[in-house]
Amino acid sequence: MGSGNDHPQSGLDLGYARVSTTRQSLERQLDALAATGIPDKRIYVDKKTGTTVDRDGLNRLLAYARPGDTIVVHTLDRIGRNLREVLNLVHELSEKGVGVRSLADPLPINTADEGMARIAFLLLALFAEMERTFTAERAAHARAVAEAADRRIGRPLAHPTDKIEYARLLKAQGNSLGVIATKTGIPKTSLHRYLATTDQQTGTGSPT
Repeated sequence: MGSGNDHPQSGLDLGYARVSTTRQSLERQLDALAATGIPDKRIYVDKKTGTTVDRDGLNRLLAYARPGDTIVVHTLDRIGRNLREVLNLVHELSEKGVGVRSLADPLPINTADEGMARIAFLLLALFAEMERTFTAERAAHARAVAEAADRRIGRPLAHPTDKIEYARLLKAQGNSLGVIATKTGIPKTSLHRYLATTDQQTGTGSPT
């Protein structure tokens, strides 16, 4: 896939597919791209290998694309790992005369078109940014409500509450983390987290 080096004509549709986790499958994206008539040699692919995401496919696609071409993706999030990256890349491609078209977004986009298509893309970007803001606000509200109700948000405590309270007492008495870890059996890494609340409330640092 994506092996062609020649560019016989302008106005080509070039496919791109990406998966960011080893459990995801490329098949759905590839089937959608093939259904548009894009040959395998003009479909570029990136997938996660180990702990990194290989972006060689996207780099080769960008090097191959010419003014008048359109990069076709299943959804816009395939060409970037976050909204800013998507918007920057679409803007750069637009300046080079290369369009981007999505197939399965709730509001399919084709930046090669004029007028409403460009407006649709801007709306999609706006909605994505708004959703990110709303998500952050909902998380902050949930934390505030939980704190008001004296509930803990996040992963459960790995050590008994009585030991944690004992550790806080020892700290208040001026003991070092090493001494506290020995007496409570709680590792220093966990003590840093458990005692952080005490630090914030008293404005003091952890003894070492």
